[in-house]
Amino acid sequence: MTRKFLTLAAGALMLGMSSMSALAAGKTIAVSWKTFQEERWKTDEAAIKAVVEAAGNTYVSTDAQGSAQKQAADIEGLISQKVDVIMVVAFDSDAILPSFKAASDAGVKMLSYDVLVEDPNALYVTFDNVGVGRLIAQEIQKVKPEGNYAFIKGDKGDPNATFLFQGMMEVLKEALDSGKVKNVCETFTDGWKPDVAQKNMEQCLTSTGNKVDAVLAENDGMASGVVAALEAQGMAGIPVGGQDGDLAAINRVALGTQTVSVWKNARELGKVAAEAANAIAEGTDAATLPGVGKFSGGAKGVEVNAILLTPTPITKANVNVAIDAGHITKDQACAGVAAGAVPGC
Repeated sequence: MTRKFLTLAAGALMLGMSSMSALAAGKTIAVSWKTFQEERWKTDEAAIKAVVEAAGNTYVSTDAQGSAQKQAADIEGLISQKVDVIMVVAFDSDAILPSFKAASDAGVKMLSYDVLVEDPNALYVTFDNVGVGRLIAQEIQKVKPEGNYAFIKGDKGDPNATFLFQGMMEVLKEALDSGKVKNVCETFTDGWKPDVAQKNMEQCLTSTGNKVDAVLAENDGMASGVVAALEAQGMAGIPVGGQDGDLAAINRVALGTQTVSVWKNARELGKVAAEAANAIAEGTDAATLPGVGKFSGGAKGVEVNAILLTPTPITKANVNVAIDAGHITKDQACAGVAAGAVPGC
């Protein structure tokens, strides 16, 4: 994977981009969401909308509702509305490529948000998802350095599922090669759906005779399904990893039923992406934006301009970080937790 830049904290980028937001005015910034089913997208949207409207621009959005076909139709509609920039959280990053080309041909600037679309003309703004996978694996390995691991991966059509798994394998390679860790289950999960993840975990437990010592789920929604499957078998407390910083997941971390939730601060990601969208709507070359480097780690190796932000693993040791940042209230994080048992509770 080519990275000709350092992964940067969002705060530093915001300082650099804040002056640019004043340049763009009267533009229309659109977001094509793959689905609003997941809790985190509402947080992202609020951050994006605030920055876009503060710059005097107009925010519009569409919801593909988990359909590649609908997302393509949504983008066609946005092109016909003559919006200036479209941010896309792709449901299927390959299927959406013709839509990206059609938009570029029509003079619409494109930004792939959180999910990589390998279009060389599109700016890619995300957290370092390979790094997220590394963090999940590192935290699980700390508490369970040996044993049978299960991997509940995301949707097969989403490159993030592959990036996350890549990071996990980088961390676990030596342990897997030596036999200290065994990969006893590995499965993709259609649509990243918690109920599908639960069924996948149930099948894993059946196939292994419940001989699973740790589970690396690729997001918190799926981790909730994993935890439900484990609890049904009297296996609560098995180390489980996830990511997104879902409120329920942080509470599970505090309770001890989930080991780690890698928090990708959606407010910061939304702000950085919206600042970039405002700037490129005005005509700024994406390659000149603060923090932009070259990324070519996708399946096709296409080089794109990219901004990668740094994620934060939330464990029992630092639940207070998410509380102090205003991401979650103390009551939400600490529900059911004995006072003083966890930092912040």
